[in-house]
Amino acid sequence: MSFEQSVRVPLDRVAAVIGKKGETKKHLEEACHISLEIDSQSGEITVRSASVEEGDPFRAMNVVEAVGRGFSPQRALKLLDPETTLEVLDLRDFAGKSDNSLERIRGRIIGLDGKSRRVIEELTKCYVSVYGRTVSIIGEITEAKLAMEAITMLASGSRHRSVYNMLQRARTKRKMDRVLLWEDQSPEAEPQ
Repeated sequence: MSFEQSVRVPLDRVAAVIGKKGETKKHLEEACHISLEIDSQSGEITVRSASVEEGDPFRAMNVVEAVGRGFSPQRALKLLDPETTLEVLDLRDFAGKSDNSLERIRGRIIGLDGKSRRVIEELTKCYVSVYGRTVSIIGEITEAKLAMEAITMLASGSRHRSVYNMLQRARTKRKMDRVLLWEDQSPEAEPQ
């Protein structure tokens, strides 16, 4: 069964999809066994695959969308890993039609000198991109959901400290779960 689907990216992100000397486009085509047709005038990118079974056009669509949402191609290519997901949050759900509210929420998520975004990335091991009216996250599925929860809390008006504490508690819990799992896996001491 063949596959053909188009996605539109902002014109200023088309060059990022192509990459230097076409390297990003070529790498994505080879990795996913697809072909990309890029219209640099409209920003429309068509992903084609002769067979869905042989290629992975859905993963390629995710990578193209991630680059269009502001991620670097290197970060977007992490979506080729089946354990990695792309989450997108539309900030208009929180800001309504007010441009001032949208800017305020973007500022809360990014933080002073990028601190808030950096803390979320460090505590969840995800990548976060605030671009236009959206916030996008690339990361392991459970971590991406945690980052999404943190960003939703900030967009809803929660204090930064509350969000950081929630992330820190979740990180501590994950570490404890790993320790307990490791202890359960270790071989029992043999009785003498």
